[in-house]
Amino acid sequence: MEIASFLIVFFMVRYIRTSLQTAVRFPEWDRMLVMAQYAGMGLLIADVFIDADFIKWLWHFILIAMVGAAYLLKDFRPVRNVWLAVGPYILISLFNDIVELISKDFYNSIDDAIAIAQVFALVWLVATWISGQKQQKALEKERLKRQQEEEQNRIIASQNVMLEQIVAERTAELTRQKEELEQTLSELKTTQDQLIQREKMASLGELTAGIAHEIQNPLNFVNNFSEVSVELIEELRDERKKEERDVELEEEILNDIAQNLQKITHHGKRADSIVKGMLQHSRASTHEREPTDLNALADEYLRLAYHGLRASDKSFNASLVTDFDPNLGLISVVPQDMGRVLLNLFTNAFYATEQKRKTGLAGFQPTVKVGTRQLGNDEIEIRVRDNGCGIPQAVLNKIYQPFFTTKPTGQGTGLGLSLSYDIVTKGHAGELAVETAEGEFTEFIIRLPT
Repeated sequence: MEIASFLIVFFMVRYIRTSLQTAVRFPEWDRMLVMAQYAGMGLLIADVFIDADFIKWLWHFILIAMVGAAYLLKDFRPVRNVWLAVGPYILISLFNDIVELISKDFYNSIDDAIAIAQVFALVWLVATWISGQKQQKALEKERLKRQQEEEQNRIIASQNVMLEQIVAERTAELTRQKEELEQTLSELKTTQDQLIQREKMASLGELTAGIAHEIQNPLNFVNNFSEVSVELIEELRDERKKEERDVELEEEILNDIAQNLQKITHHGKRADSIVKGMLQHSRASTHEREPTDLNALADEYLRLAYHGLRASDKSFNASLVTDFDPNLGLISVVPQDMGRVLLNLFTNAFYATEQKRKTGLAGFQPTVKVGTRQLGNDEIEIRVRDNGCGIPQAVLNKIYQPFFTTKPTGQGTGLGLSLSYDIVTKGHAGELAVETAEGEFTEFIIRLPT
């Protein structure tokens, strides 16, 4: 009986400590349970050496105290079902000892029944213990599962917080980068506007020498015819002072003066048109289309570009070939913008022929040709061809990119062809194509809808 009681105490203590994790949660109760375990061991040893009845009552006291604690104490509620397992055995053992104490005869008469009842109580205890262990394992498994879910939820919540923080930081970073990009874009647009203005002023500078040369010719005619007209007027006055006036001579002088005035008017208008063209080129484009004589526009800018280059390099000389379609008529374009396109193409053509001339190629004669023609009823074409050094195939697909240039540093901004391409394609819904053979020629083709 004492061994059975010790085993019950041992397993009850182990069960309670394991189930409740008293070492962590209830250290005070854990110490008491350990003491109860040691007390049971001490009673078991004492029972071997001491033959005293009070020892069995101490066993009853320990068992009842542990079952009562498991049942009554709030902290032990999760394991209160332990009394269902050990309760029958404790009650039968207690009843057995009480009956033996009170009536020995009655005890002897029921001794066999009590022994059988104790066996069944032990069987019940084992069965209940096994069932409890299974339930405990199931509960422990459920607890671990719940704990894992809670841990996963905690990790997910932590990750969500971290992700939200990362998203917030990334959003702030993207916002900052967006603001920086917008600022950079604004600065780039400002810089681009400045570079476009510089390119326009650079082309205006290239025009200056050509304009000076072109405007000098009509001014010389105006001055010469004015001087001749003054002489003719003096001659007419002298003739009128004579007593015998020659009416036919006076009429002839008047006709000469009239012709001179007509020539003065013609060359004055020519000078005026050159000045107006220069002003149109220098001021900002209004992007308003006007009916324009492209033949005259191309011819004028060709000569201006040529004389501008000759003003800076007296050794340069080139043949200018024009092939204009007389039936071209007036084409609706923005004259300032189209003038800039032609000036860029002519300047590049003269530059290419000059570079080829400097190679010392025997018999080479720089030639720039410009021609126009009507393509059907809805399109016209302008071709600008030079027999210069051509464009290498390796850079052919880059020539319309902003800031790309094959000229040495300081001789080009790389915006001429880019701006020309935008003016033709975006401003006039046309096409700017190029045909070239390296070392032989380059020909730019402008096609515009009429």
